[in-house]
This record gives sequence, structure tokens and C-alpha cells, in this order.
Amino acid sequence: MARVLLALLSGLVFGAGLVVSQMVVPAKVLGFLDIFGDWDPSLALVMIGAILVAAPAFALARRMERPWLGERFEIPARREIDRRLLAGAAVFGIGWGLVGLCPGPALAALALAPAPALVFVAAMVAGMLLLRLMPAPRSAPSAAAPKRRADA
Repeated sequence: MARVLLALLSGLVFGAGLVVSQMVVPAKVLGFLDIFGDWDPSLALVMIGAILVAAPAFALARRMERPWLGERFEIPARREIDRRLLAGAAVFGIGWGLVGLCPGPALAALALAPAPALVFVAAMVAGMLLLRLMPAPRSAPSAAAPKRRADA
């Protein structure tokens, strides 16, 4: 139960952050991505803020044997850059650049402007279902990280 409540709280804080930062406003995001036009650099502060919040959390996690409410950290084991990763990154970037939404903000935008966000979320779900038709990678995409020593 504690895991569910913490996940809910984390999702609410993340969604609120996306709304407050205006990441759910496609015009704002497109203005940030238009670096050769009428560039709006204000979303760079969101990225800097995210780094400032996440860096201490990652540093703390590196010192921990396991998460407070979990058995192990789920950290991707694969480090290589392959065609599958590049294709996914390209599709993500093209989609983000075309409509100004990415998955997290689109889900948060469902509470604010359901109709436009719903179109994006439906397309996102369709893409996820299409991905299942692609051949699986040769190795597992992620694996549990080995347990780390507290003094590492």
C-alpha cells in the first residue's frame, strides 16, 4: 500500500511540475524547440531545475543497497546505441517537434485540455501497440542492477 501511495504522490508532484512549468502547453514547448526562429529559452530553467532535484536523489540511490519500498533498483543494463534506440529517439523527437507534447505532459494535459491531448495519447498508445509487432531485441532491454555495496 505504501508503494502505491508513494507512486500516486510522485505522479501528482510530477504532473503538477509539468503544469506549473507549462510543459503541457504545446506552443510553449514548440517555442523552446524553435532555436533557429523565435526561440523561447525559458524551458531551459525547467531542465536545470530537474537536474538540481534529481542529482541528489541519484547520489543517494548510489549509496543505498535497495530502494526504501522495493527489492532492487531497476536500472537499464544495456549501454550500446543501436538502430532500435536511434529509431525510437527519432520518432520521439519528430513527434515532440511536430505537436509540442511528449508522453508525460500529454497525460498531464488530459486534465487541462482533454480533446487535443486525447488525440496525442491515442496516437501514443497506437505507437506502443505497433512496437509490439517489431522483432524483439536479441538481449533483454533492461535487467535488474546488481546489488551495490553501501561503501561503493
